[in-house]
Amino acid sequence: MASSPLHEVVTDQFRAVFMLGAEDEVDSVENVDVEVYLSDGTRWSATFMTMREIEKIMDRWRSSGENSGGRYFRSGDLVIVREAGISAMVQTMESALADGGPYSILTPLG
Repeated sequence: MASSPLHEVVTDQFRAVFMLGAEDEVDSVENVDVEVYLSDGTRWSATFMTMREIEKIMDRWRSSGENSGGRYFRSGDLVIVREAGISAMVQTMESALADGGPYSILTPLG
């Protein structure tokens, strides 16, 4: 059974709203956009993807002809993660924020 389209996670460092697709599951999602709210009032974004998901998309583009037949992949706010699932993505954000602040992993929103 698919999850709700919006999945909110609140930690000591941030509030994150993950925008799940119709068939996405919280524990196994491999491609998801997130909007992050920090305690200082700033808003940030990211697109989390696994390598497997990127490969799947590029293979599909090889057939469809998009992006020069799947020769390249580009996403302005991409964060590549080893593991699928919201939990792994939240852990990634927590670590990155602790190590280098939001600019190390997130894209600022106006």
